[in-house]
Amino acid sequence: MLLWTYETGDTVERYKDSIIISFKDDRKVLSTAHLNGGYRENLKFVFNHDINSGMGLTCDITPAVYEEHMKLIATKLDLDPEASAGLLTAAAMNNVAIRTASYEDLTVTAVVTGGIEMNGGRIGDPAFFHERQGETVTIPAGTINILLYINADLPEETLTRALVTCTEAKTAALQELMAGSCYSRGIATGSGTDGTVIICNSKSGSRLFYAGKHSKLGELIGITVKQALKEALFLQTGLCPEYQFSLLNRLKRFGINEETLWQEYQKGIGVLCQESTSRAGVPNQAESRKPGSLDKQKFLNRLKKIECEEELVIPATLYVHLMDQLDWQLLSPAQAASEGKIIIERLRRNYDLPDDFLHDFLNDFLISYSSVYDAITAMSHCFAVLTVRIIAAAKFG
Repeated sequence: MLLWTYETGDTVERYKDSIIISFKDDRKVLSTAHLNGGYRENLKFVFNHDINSGMGLTCDITPAVYEEHMKLIATKLDLDPEASAGLLTAAAMNNVAIRTASYEDLTVTAVVTGGIEMNGGRIGDPAFFHERQGETVTIPAGTINILLYINADLPEETLTRALVTCTEAKTAALQELMAGSCYSRGIATGSGTDGTVIICNSKSGSRLFYAGKHSKLGELIGITVKQALKEALFLQTGLCPEYQFSLLNRLKRFGINEETLWQEYQKGIGVLCQESTSRAGVPNQAESRKPGSLDKQKFLNRLKKIECEEELVIPATLYVHLMDQLDWQLLSPAQAASEGKIIIERLRRNYDLPDDFLHDFLNDFLISYSSVYDAITAMSHCFAVLTVRIIAAAKFG
């Protein structure tokens, strides 16, 4: 299926669970591909392949056979394996996003597939393997693959700078979506298996030497990659601003999720009664309950109903940002905790919780935690207890 035709006549097609770019003439290519990767001037094809297609490669690979697998895939795609560079992903090819931007005679086009929910990570997160010769490595599914096409001629060093700019654009898109790492409490900067292919037209009469942020080329790379990546992530996983307007999605990277909240509820911490909230149209009344009076399904149903409430999500995002600032050591534990206490108090009033709710815990917290790790752990726990209390006190018509 033809998806795109460049002004050079080169094409983008979807074929057999792959995206294939076919060249009509000589092109310069810089890529992270394991098949014919690095800098090349003799390629005729680049492709992005979905490993879920059953064409011979799983996520368990050894370095010795990786290239042979890729050659096999190229052959099954009816491509010359000696003239092809390929990337792998678990993303579906029908979720590809293509974005293009132009300035005068310069055009940049990004072709992107992506998934971040299973393999998103922040640079510097703890690794899970050290490569040793011949060992099998299990690669987690979830990859951002970018095929970036530039209709100008670039020398090798400028192609390399374009790769840096492309990577910056990818990371910026993830930061703007607040996509969390799966391996730490940080914001993801990519997945652990991302791949990139940069293509330029060596036959172009326009030769460019700058691909950084100050150049128009750098600007167009940033625009197209950010837009295409956000669209691809939405198509693949639903990730978007609306998806992120959720208490659970914002707090997930701090270990707050349905299961941990349910466990907190079962402990009975601060959940001694069910009280009415102060929402309009809901009558004030109190009904005594013992901890555990809600079964798990009712608890989760209540959580689902409040998860996207503005009066809860907006303060939660501010609270999360305090913890991020603390993690980056831009705020001290005392500073973050002091402002966090103000947010907690605002939510206590909004949800009509008792005046002494978490009083001793918060005061102890302000003076007791000197390490960043302990402070973030305590702040996360405090918000989890608050959320459980809100759920327990909730009333629905």
